[in-house]
Amino acid sequence: MTLRAPRRLKRWQGRYWVLYGCYPRQGGYEIRPGAEGLAWSEDGLTWHRNSADTPILSVTGAAEWEKDCIYQPWLVEHEGLFYDFYNAANGSVEQTGFATSTDLVHWTRHPGNPVVRNRPGGYDEQFCSDGKVFRDGDHWVMLYFGVGRGGAHIMAAFSRDLVHWTSDPEPLYRAGGNPSGLDATYAHKVSLVYRADNQTLYLFYCAVGPKGRGTGLLTSRPLSEMNRS
Repeated sequence: MTLRAPRRLKRWQGRYWVLYGCYPRQGGYEIRPGAEGLAWSEDGLTWHRNSADTPILSVTGAAEWEKDCIYQPWLVEHEGLFYDFYNAANGSVEQTGFATSTDLVHWTRHPGNPVVRNRPGGYDEQFCSDGKVFRDGDHWVMLYFGVGRGGAHIMAAFSRDLVHWTSDPEPLYRAGGNPSGLDATYAHKVSLVYRADNQTLYLFYCAVGPKGRGTGLLTSRPLSEMNRS
C-alpha cells in the first residue's frame, strides 16, 4: 500500500484476511503474554478465525527481545511475500521486528530482528512500537511511536528493501505540540488517510494530556490553505 492509495480491503485467494492482536488473559488492558491470530472472511462482514487454538506468532520459542509479549501486526504484501511488522516486549522495553510468510498461516521471524531498535537517550529509547508501513515512491516509510525523553512521539523510519531500516532521530511530531495541551504526554498510535480531492494526508493519532485521552489530527497541508483552494 502506498501513502496515497485508497484504504480498501483486498482479496487473496478469493477471501479477505486480517492479522490481529490477541491476549489469552482477561481483567485488564493487554495483559501479557500477547500473541497474534489470523482470520478470514468471504464478504468482509462475517469473520472466521483460521485457528481458535494456534496463534501465528506467540512468545513460545520467541527471541530475547520479544520474550514477554507480542503486540500488534501490520500486514504488507510485496512481490508475492507477506510481511508482518509487529512490536514486542522484553520487560518494559518494546522494539519492532517482522516475520514473513507465503500463505499467511506459517510465519518465519526475520533473523535480524528487531529491525527498529531503541536508541539510548533518544525519543525512542524505551519503545519503538505500532509501526505502519507504506510505499512512498522508491522507498518504504514506517510511521511508529517512540517513547523517550519524557513522552511518546510520532517517529519515522525508512527502508529500500523492507528489511534494513533507518530511523530519523528527530520526531515527525513531538508530544506537546498542540497548544491546548491535548497531547502534552503522549502522541502515538497513528492512522494515516489520504484525500485525493484536496491532495492532503490526514494523520490521526491517540493524544494523552492533562484532560485525558482523545484523538488528534495532523495534516500535510494547513487546513486554512485547503479552505482557500
